[in-house]
Amino acid sequence: MPRSAMFKASIITLSFIVFCALFADVLVLDHSPNANKMDLEHTLLEPGSKTAQGTHYFGTDKYGRDHFSRVLLGSRISLGVGLVSVLVSIIIGIPVGACAGYFGGRIDAVLTWLMSVLWSIPTLLLVIALTFVLGKGLFQVFIAVGLTMWVEVARVIRGQFLAEKNKEYVEAAQVLGFSRAHIIFKEILPNTLGPLVVICATNFASALLIESGLSFLGIGAQPPLPSWGGMIRDYYPYIIMGKGYLSLIPGALIALCVLSINGITTAIGK
Repeated sequence: MPRSAMFKASIITLSFIVFCALFADVLVLDHSPNANKMDLEHTLLEPGSKTAQGTHYFGTDKYGRDHFSRVLLGSRISLGVGLVSVLVSIIIGIPVGACAGYFGGRIDAVLTWLMSVLWSIPTLLLVIALTFVLGKGLFQVFIAVGLTMWVEVARVIRGQFLAEKNKEYVEAAQVLGFSRAHIIFKEILPNTLGPLVVICATNFASALLIESGLSFLGIGAQPPLPSWGGMIRDYYPYIIMGKGYLSLIPGALIALCVLSINGITTAIGK
């Protein structure tokens, strides 16, 4: 697929998923909190089945809840974790990477050592450890995932600052008497936005996968909050019962989100 076509397809797919997440309250069939209205008389209905409540486009789950509604609301958690983790990684990663790259010397050595230590720990294990310390819950997942994503941002920013700090426009700013903060954030940082956007998009996809993994393990979003990873965990045994769509639909949406983000970053990076 040509790069332009891949980029357009990725943008359209991701935009559609984000649109559905933003307007889920209007699109859902079940308007109860967390789409948690149970109807034990209509459990495990096939997709497209109709009841007095309306048409269940994705069928119903083992409790008779509308699966379409819960999938839409679950998108908010996955996308929300991705967004918050990127914001946290930017807030921590940019100052750390900028200081390491600009000042060099002992500051760079200490910060690089810290980044290397955190880099050596598998991300999922670090997130699991943080969730055990902070406790289970959605807020804890936001913080834990965000605190593990800043290293990638810091490493990219550090490399960009090392390449930029000796250029003529930086020396000119120093001669004119601009403060270090001005040089770092007003002069050098804007020239690092390209790589920063790419790493943030990559972190967004990674955070989405990590949140899904945590929910699958039972330490992410807790019931009755709907989450894509939790749905896969709850319904993967139903694959052999002819009800595989209960877990395959959220799994496919996770894959679509990640593929769309990777398609966008690939197009931007070339």
